[in-house]
Formats: sequence, structure tokens, C-alpha cells
Amino acid sequence: MNDPFFIKARVADKITYYHLVVFVIALPFDRLYSELALGSLFVHTLIHLQRKDMRVFGWKDLLVASSVYLLTLAATAYSQYRSEAFSEWERQAALLLFPLIVLLNRFEFRRYVLNIVLASAFVCALTIVYLYFSAFSNIAAHHLRVSAIFSNAFLNHNFAAPIDMHATYFSMYITLGAAGCVFAFLGPGTKTRKVFYAAMFLVLLMGLIQLSSRAVLISFAVIMNIVVPCFWIGAVKRKRYVLVSLLATAALAFVLTKTEALKTRFTVELKEDLTKSDATNNLLEPRVARWSAAKDLMLQSPVYGHGSGSEIPLLREVYYEHKLYNSFLNYLNIHNQYLSMVIKTGLIGLSVLLFTLCAGFKRAVQRRDGLFFSFLVIVSIVCFSENVLDGNKGIFFFAAFYSLFYIDKKRMATQK
Repeated sequence: MNDPFFIKARVADKITYYHLVVFVIALPFDRLYSELALGSLFVHTLIHLQRKDMRVFGWKDLLVASSVYLLTLAATAYSQYRSEAFSEWERQAALLLFPLIVLLNRFEFRRYVLNIVLASAFVCALTIVYLYFSAFSNIAAHHLRVSAIFSNAFLNHNFAAPIDMHATYFSMYITLGAAGCVFAFLGPGTKTRKVFYAAMFLVLLMGLIQLSSRAVLISFAVIMNIVVPCFWIGAVKRKRYVLVSLLATAALAFVLTKTEALKTRFTVELKEDLTKSDATNNLLEPRVARWSAAKDLMLQSPVYGHGSGSEIPLLREVYYEHKLYNSFLNYLNIHNQYLSMVIKTGLIGLSVLLFTLCAGFKRAVQRRDGLFFSFLVIVSIVCFSENVLDGNKGIFFFAAFYSLFYIDKKRMATQK
């Protein structure tokens, strides 16, 4: 079933489904809309909750899906930064609410995950069209050449500026949507639908290039060259697909290196971001400088960390000592979810995060669920460059789709 906006179901289930649709299409925009959709969905779930729904309640799945949030609660006990910790409780609440919604609601969430992903992809594609319209309007207004679209003024965060959206998080939504388009294109359907999915995929790819998130483009390449042939292409056609896919990836990389701004973004800036620089140069402080500066901080409490809410207060002290004044003044986090877990909850926290991801990968492989595997690839790779579970847009993305993909109420009912 690939129609993302219409389903045949009882009224209560339709309301649940359209809540989800509203939630995912609101993700690229102001967080208030997603928060309202999530809160309304949770209330709707409680209103229709019946005692028999609790008979198939999956406690194990709840613990896995909300493990990071439960760890945040526990690590507040020894944190010296209680107010910051309570702020984390509020930000990460979706990590608990979404698994509860999926477990307490009788709606067959997994049956409609592809629909939800395609709805997200459709809105992302429309948003990209709007962003290109906005960019070219500015180019025309300032009498610039059309080629200026590939200048720094219209790449990465500057391209996403009209919707006030972080380029990397928007790129994550786009990549999952692109994977959904590929899956829908390769599945059963009319020729018209397949053409539509192909066109939507191309628009999403254009958006990914313009947003130029290096981590997400790496995950996109992994999905197209590894996940798609392993999960969705038959053995007979697999070699041919891999050859064509690798050639297309190489051609795209070649084109990117021929555009000066993109070449700088993907080669020069990448090298700088992964090279420690001193505080006297003119570069923005690269991630590796922050990682290196925080090394002693992590070694001070390697097992259980410094507690919830401790990351930024402690990092600001470290930044100041190492003369990373830009990071200090802008209250920047470490921009690496794995290292963030070590700072706040030590190796225990890192193990919990890795366990959650590995549990998802294991279930995706068991079910031959390439879409779930693609989602985990995106999250796992972006976690190297962003604190995915510290920002509202990353938390909502992870909480919603991990719960929708991971929790299977039909399996629970069978086991009961």
C-alpha cells in the first residue's frame, strides 16, 4: 500500500494515521507543529486505550526503544547540573512517548511505515522546490548568474535558511524519503506511480546536493550502493545494479569536484574539519579540535560520565582553556553523539546507544527490512558528526521512525 494520504481503516485508526502524517510532514518546519501533533496523538491514544491492549504490551521493546531516555533519567541522580538535566528530560521526552504510543495503540503501525516515509518524502520534495524558488528569486533580484546557485551563498545552511532548518537534519529526512522512493519504485505499482517516485527521487537528490551535508551524503551512498542491492534487488540483477550504481556515484562525485564551491565543501572543508587547527588561524574550529579538547574531560569519569545536562557546561570550560572561543561563545556541543554519551554517561551510556542501534540492525536483517536498515545507516553515520539525540529535530526523527520500524505488535500477539 503506497498511497501516503489515504487509507481504508476504522475511524480511530484513520485519526491515528493522519496524526502521524501531520507529524512527519511538519518535521522540516517549526518544531511547534510536530510537538502539537505528537501531543494530540498521545492524548488520542490514551482516549482509545482499552484494558485488552495491555495484554500484548511489549516491555522489552519499550526498554530498547526508550533506553537512551531512561539512561538520561538515571544519570540525573549524580549530575551537578540538574536544571540542564531536566531540560534534557523535556527535549528527549519523545524517546519515551513514541514507543508508548506504538505499544498502546491498536493501529498497525508497521503496515503503514512506507506510507509515512513517502508522505515525508513528498513534503520534503515540495520544500526543496520552494527552496530552489527562493534561491533563484534572490539570484534574479541581485542580478547574479544562474551558476551562483552552486556558490557558498546558496549551499548547506544558506540553502535551508528560508525554513530555518538545520541542513544536516533536513538531509536526514530527505535521504530516508529517497530510500522510500526507491523501495516503492522497485515494488509493485502502475507505470505512472513509478514515474512519480522516480521524479520525486531526483528532486530529493538535487536537494541533498544543494544542502551538501557530508555525513548524510555518505549514508546516501551506502544505502544506494549496499543496502538497496542487498535488500531489494534479486541475485540475478544485483551485479548489474551495483555496477551502474557505482558508476553513477563516481559520476556524481566527479561533477561535484568540478564545481568550485562544492569541491571546497567536500574536499578542502572536510580535510579541515578532520584536522586539528590552532586558535590563531582564520578557520572555524573544526570538530576534531573539540573532540581532542574534550579527551581529558571524558577520561575524568570514563565509566558513568558526569551526569545528564553536563556536556555543554563542562565543554565551555574546556573550550576556554584550549582557546576555542567560537565554540565557547556559541555554547556548541561536541558534535558527535557517541562522544556526547561518553561525557554524560560514560562507557555505560555509549554501550546503551550502541546496543539500541545494534538491536535495530539485528531486527532489520531478520525481517529483511531494507527501509529500517537504511534509517539506521543514516542515524549511525550522522551520529559521528552531530549530537542527533540532543536536538529536537534529531530526537523526533529517531524516536518516531525507530519506534515505527522496531516495534511489531503482531509478533507480540503471536507470542502471547
